[in-house]
Amino acid sequence: MPTQLPSQQKARLLPLIAVLLSIASCTADGKDIKSVSLIGAGASFPSPLYQRWLLDYNQQNPNVKINYQSIGSGAGVQHFINGTVDFAASDVAITNEQAAKIKRGVIALPITAGSVVLAYNLNTETSTSPNFANVPNNLKLPRQVYIDIFLGKITNWNDPRIAVANPGVNLPDLPIIVVHRTDGSGTTSVLTQHLNAISPEWKSKVGAGKSISWPVGIGAKGNEGVTAQIQQIPGAIGYVEYIYATENKLSIAALQNKSGKYITPTPESASKTLETIKLPANNLIAFTPDPQDANSYPLVTYTWLLAYHQYQNPVKAQALKEFVYWASTEGQKSSLELGYIPLSKKVVIQVQSAANKIVATSQ
Repeated sequence: MPTQLPSQQKARLLPLIAVLLSIASCTADGKDIKSVSLIGAGASFPSPLYQRWLLDYNQQNPNVKINYQSIGSGAGVQHFINGTVDFAASDVAITNEQAAKIKRGVIALPITAGSVVLAYNLNTETSTSPNFANVPNNLKLPRQVYIDIFLGKITNWNDPRIAVANPGVNLPDLPIIVVHRTDGSGTTSVLTQHLNAISPEWKSKVGAGKSISWPVGIGAKGNEGVTAQIQQIPGAIGYVEYIYATENKLSIAALQNKSGKYITPTPESASKTLETIKLPANNLIAFTPDPQDANSYPLVTYTWLLAYHQYQNPVKAQALKEFVYWASTEGQKSSLELGYIPLSKKVVIQVQSAANKIVATSQ
């Protein structure tokens, strides 16, 4: 026969039981988490994937509602520093100086990866030239050519240096209009770090960063804005994340890599580049501005989800942790479908180990 507890002992145990049940409700999967809302903001680079993830995750976990706003890496990191969001996204992770401003601590989690592409508009419908139709997708751009385009030294599409790299192509007599980001952008940082690495002139005259003073061109906000400008302006060229170009049927340049080969951005060529990036154990942040592999596309980066180390709300802490687990495993199935690069098994293990450090303040 089971021993019956005295009523006084039962009374003392009831509060403890309630606490244990509350903790249990937050430590299973997202379906068992109490109703919670999370707010995130940042990079436009991964925004299409985030939107798919949040829709799919909410369908599986209706108690967890996550909102993500595409406002650029720079603005997202600033909101994160200010504590006005629950998480942020950045294509350049976070600097040591920025992290030092966050008393709650920060954990940078590479959550997916992708390519930055040079997209251009040489659409036959925008030209009166009968030869315009011969301008192909994947026009070859040598390294010095795209450097000089962004420096404003090459100003027309029929420039001899473009013609030499593309024999047989009838290039139009059309001005080149550079389109660049106006907001603080991780995509800008990825491109300009690459230009810094391959051009001493660019490094000395312009430099790298999320926001720079562009020598030439017109500005637009976000990958969305740059894409729209390229679509609308005959002769335009700009830099956007791979999915923005493919989804909007923009022509994409094949870029000359360090080995001299012209590489078209694809999930396969981007994966070759990712294989050369080794993430350090202490912060999971690394870049390769000029990969050496002969088959690597030169503009590839991880994009990071930034979480706090400590959350005052234990339900939020657990909900975000569960979402990271899901995004790094099941969510990766959507990555390739949308043109992003799925995380390797090794990186998934690193991400989940780092996510385990997310805790509630009381812990």
